[in-house]
Amino acid sequence: MKRAERLHALSESLRRGGSRGCTAERLAREFQISVRTVKRDLAALERSGAPIWSRPGPGGGYGWAAATSLPPVMLSPAQAVALHAAVSAAPDAPYADLAAAGMQKILDVLDPRTRVRVDELAHRVWVDTPTTGSRAVTSALEAAMTDQRVLRMTYVSGDGVTTTRDVEPVLFASTNGRWYLVGWCRLRDAVRWFAVTRIERASVTGENCTGHSVAEVGAPPATARPVHRPRG
Repeated sequence: MKRAERLHALSESLRRGGSRGCTAERLAREFQISVRTVKRDLAALERSGAPIWSRPGPGGGYGWAAATSLPPVMLSPAQAVALHAAVSAAPDAPYADLAAAGMQKILDVLDPRTRVRVDELAHRVWVDTPTTGSRAVTSALEAAMTDQRVLRMTYVSGDGVTTTRDVEPVLFASTNGRWYLVGWCRLRDAVRWFAVTRIERASVTGENCTGHSVAEVGAPPATARPVHRPRG
């Protein structure tokens, strides 16, 4: 597990621990790292602004400040399972891991009675999904898109030609069951669509994107839409 992923997982573990908190030793066992590494990671989270509290001595430990946790969420069992099904059925979607973590946050704050009904209903919804690609590649694509950094990748075209590209990510698009990274390809000096499954390797460079916009990609098909549209 990469350190960034571990920091996120640590914060989620503390959030689920609620007011009880947990010890550094317990966290070390959970993540199979040393107590020293746990304390270093928690210090890094605190420096980044995470609302972590600590209590020294016997019975002490670390926890997540309750005031910053999600309030009770009013969802019906069917609504909660609908969200769960959507996340589970799209493991290859961008930010799928974060979506799963967000879904877990919602489940954690449901009232106990609703949570039981959600668990019962969820057993009646099955998904059979294909094996996802490289997590390292996906993580690089997500980071480059989020931070708007140039992505360096090794790409295999449909006719088997392998090239190394520097790409400025513009958007992710899903069509016909396949995800694409759409971006400004510096090798071709134009917008290009890259099938995510054909990206063999990818890494985020330290170079900022130059500002290519979604409008440069062109008008989406009539049946396509962003995953979220502000209410008007």
